[in-house]
Amino acid sequence: MPAVSKGDGMRGLAVFISDIRNCKSKEAEIKRINKELANIRSKFKGDKALDGYSKKKYVCKLLFIFLLGHDIDFGHMEAVNLLSSNKYTEKQIGYLFISVLVNSNSELIRLINNAIKNDLSSRNPTFMCLALHCIANVGSREMAEAFASEIPRILVAGDTMDSVKQSAALCLLRLYKTSPDLVLMGEWTSRVVHLLNDQHMGVVTAAISLITCLSQKNPDEFKTCVSLAVSRLSRIVSSASTDLQDYTYYFVPAPWLSCKLLRLLQCYPPPEDGAVKGRLVECLETILNKAQEPPKSKKVQHSNAKNAILFEAISLIIHYDSEPNLLVRACNQLGQFLQHRETNLRYLALESMCTLASSEFSHEAVKTHIETVINALKTERDVSVRQRAADLLYAMCDRSNAKQIVAEMLSYLETADYSIREEMVLKVAILAEKYAVDYSWYVDTILNLIRIAGDYVSEEVWYRVIQIVINRDDVQGYAAKTVFEALQAPACHENMVKVGGYILGEFGNLIAGDPRSSPLVQFNLLHSKFHLCSVPTRALLLSAYIKFINLFPETKATIQEVLRCDSQIRNSDVELQQRAVEYLKLSSIASTDVLATVLEEMPPFPERESSILAKLKKKKGPGAVSVTELEDNKREGGELNGGGDRGPDASAMSASNASTPSPSADLLGIRSAAPISAAPTSAGSLLVDVFSEAGPAAPSAAVNDDGFLSSAPPSEDPAPPLSEADDLLNKFVCKNNGVLFENQLLQIGIKSEYRQNLGRMYLFYGNKTSVQFASFTTTVSCPGELQSHILSM
Repeated sequence: MPAVSKGDGMRGLAVFISDIRNCKSKEAEIKRINKELANIRSKFKGDKALDGYSKKKYVCKLLFIFLLGHDIDFGHMEAVNLLSSNKYTEKQIGYLFISVLVNSNSELIRLINNAIKNDLSSRNPTFMCLALHCIANVGSREMAEAFASEIPRILVAGDTMDSVKQSAALCLLRLYKTSPDLVLMGEWTSRVVHLLNDQHMGVVTAAISLITCLSQKNPDEFKTCVSLAVSRLSRIVSSASTDLQDYTYYFVPAPWLSCKLLRLLQCYPPPEDGAVKGRLVECLETILNKAQEPPKSKKVQHSNAKNAILFEAISLIIHYDSEPNLLVRACNQLGQFLQHRETNLRYLALESMCTLASSEFSHEAVKTHIETVINALKTERDVSVRQRAADLLYAMCDRSNAKQIVAEMLSYLETADYSIREEMVLKVAILAEKYAVDYSWYVDTILNLIRIAGDYVSEEVWYRVIQIVINRDDVQGYAAKTVFEALQAPACHENMVKVGGYILGEFGNLIAGDPRSSPLVQFNLLHSKFHLCSVPTRALLLSAYIKFINLFPETKATIQEVLRCDSQIRNSDVELQQRAVEYLKLSSIASTDVLATVLEEMPPFPERESSILAKLKKKKGPGAVSVTELEDNKREGGELNGGGDRGPDASAMSASNASTPSPSADLLGIRSAAPISAAPTSAGSLLVDVFSEAGPAAPSAAVNDDGFLSSAPPSEDPAPPLSEADDLLNKFVCKNNGVLFENQLLQIGIKSEYRQNLGRMYLFYGNKTSVQFASFTTTVSCPGELQSHILSM
């Protein structure tokens, strides 16, 4: 770069900057700036032509004023004129002004592009670098359209100087990031890749940044870079600190280039060529060996450079996940960092070990550091390090250490930072479920979790424990006994009341033989929490009460008295009022058999992925990413029975309609068939039948296997149904929303709402095929007198 002569010092600019700094107030500064702007404007508009030095000085002043936060609306043309100067300092100021103040929509962009083209074709390396820097700084789409095809030619040309090649590579990288569709390498691909063999380390460093970005988008086109990158890495790793003096940083040869090469290799799988792979393994082993050597300098820059290369090498080892020896060595090296005095190193070690824990080769090696990680969880001052320690405990957990890890996480949860408690709760719940051999331990863990961090226990967590208890006959009695004891605490979290109400309502009879947990004692215990709970929890408790009447007839009078009181049947909340009135009426008029049918025990939930795990996977951040990878990689069959997405809705407690109903379950005439006409009717008629007063009747011949009216014989149905219509319809006795009909082609859902004597129903049609329905129409038929009472929306 040319030296700046004394005449280029621009004394006028120095005086102006000094005046600005000496201003005593903002008003004085604005006054001085306005005076200078007026002077510059007059000079630019004057009849006397300005020489290059004057233009440069005034353009510099405008640039300084802009950097102070003031708008500049003139001087752009003078800056463009400076681009045609043959003096470096004048051209430099012109490009600097344009890079900062000219936007891509400027009318001067064509003039600027012409000046840049002239400099690129001038073969003057200094002017070429200035032009390339301007293109990269502006980085507009117009710049990419004009120069995207020219810059690769400059980059690979044999007569291009090394400094220009560096600028061209970084300029092309900038354009590719802003307009990837315009930067097409095509014929230049192989020649750009071979820049990795360039003798100049600066060119290699710039080129590898470009190649890495291109490889991430088009890995197949640049896969030949792998062998060249391994070769270059081998030369750097095996070299002494004196071999690359210009690129040695505190006794570490070319640390930035080494990190970039290792990062590039992470874009590809392990090399297929045995010789290349062996050479790469040697490089990685050498890096691990050098990490064990005594430091050559006590300065932090030396250790930072060494550790940067080490962590990139470990990331590559984890990425390949094919060399057990290297994985174990990497784990041991990271284990040494777990107790390092540098907080950043401890953080990075914990984060990398989270990923190592998901590998079958290194999982056991990671587990050997469990005590150190637990100690970090308890004693670390930095919350981010504690969070990584919790992530690592979660990642290294298996059946052999699950109880220890869950106990430690529960202990930490009592003092954990509020920002990570919800994630901690999810992880404890997942581990307790995944590795539970003794289901009583699982129940104890979740109830303890609710006691310690009830505010952070989401619905998914207590839904899940309900599902598992319902699906496991061997734990139902223990769960009822444990939750009964937990509810006796003076201060009881509302989530505990929800779990207690649900479990005692379903399985309270299993502990009713003990006088200390007699039916009346159970009811009084639950009801003592009633007035402290929110409306949804009260609704759940009311459903538990009606279940008690079915389980324990001796409590009927007491519960009816509670339901009959004004605070229930005249409650301001319509949901509580409706439940109280309906449950009171149901308990009064229904026979014992009918009551047992309506309030029968909940059926097992279908098996599916845990909703807790699904929620944890949605969380962002480094910890969540490693957790997701872990769950994908280690499926040890520890999942319990039970569905995930379907939560135990409070209203569903009042009746379990998913099981096959008994004949006495047809309380509201669900199976009754009204007189039908020859025309086929839609599901609307069945919806009306749910609320009709007609008694049960024999099914009509026109009703197909799905329970829907049809003029076609059942054999012509192109897709057999996935669920029985009776099973789908029965649930609408006590629910307003759900799936009405479903087969392999179509799903029909219903949503309804009722206010006094008025009701409204919505039907939703879902296409389950991959093609669009053609000529799709619907018809709603209302039998008998109902036609005059229903308004079709």
